[in-house]
Amino acid sequence: MDQADALRQRLLQNEVTQGASPAPLRSCLLSGGASRRMGQDKALLPHPEGGCWLERTLRLLAALRAPITLLSRWPEHLALAGQLAEQPTAAAPATITVLAEPSPWEGPLLALHRLMEHHPNQRLLLCPVDMPNLTLSVLESLLAAAEAAPGAIHLAHDGERLQPLLGLYPSGPAQRNGLAAAIGQGERRLQSWLTHQPCHRVTLDARTIRNLNRPDDI
Repeated sequence: MDQADALRQRLLQNEVTQGASPAPLRSCLLSGGASRRMGQDKALLPHPEGGCWLERTLRLLAALRAPITLLSRWPEHLALAGQLAEQPTAAAPATITVLAEPSPWEGPLLALHRLMEHHPNQRLLLCPVDMPNLTLSVLESLLAAAEAAPGAIHLAHDGERLQPLLGLYPSGPAQRNGLAAAIGQGERRLQSWLTHQPCHRVTLDARTIRNLNRPDDI
């Protein structure tokens, strides 16, 4: 039994013990940024493991065996994910949903709001496309840490600060309504919204969850 199978087995045991099923898990990949600091499209940069950052992250998320949603405003990203969705393999068996992000493009908080509205009553594993060192074991550690409180927000922490673009966000009625209210009042900063939410931080390997934004970062 591999780590992913062991994690699924523990989740199943928790369901039996608690007498209720947690909301289903869905991986959500954010790939709608402008990549201004990188000077070129980060999602299409080549990855040492083959393919580009976008392909590699989709393959990584697929290893969790949960459905995936890609949210992006870039046609190249949507087309590439669509091709992968049409050709599932043993290495990438998960269902991939492709969502074109409408304007206005105002950052990850608005993107999260759109994902919650599109996928209500699920646990959304939010993931950015610019963490090319992310590993399956780190994702499994984040999921395992959330088992005790599946209805709460769990955020990656690198030992010094939160990395909220990698986290588990429940999309139940309370979360959806609260986020919709904040968006309606003009809030656009994810960090600001999170200061008013009960969150659990999950300390993970800093190297693997580092955002690479500039050529020097690579």
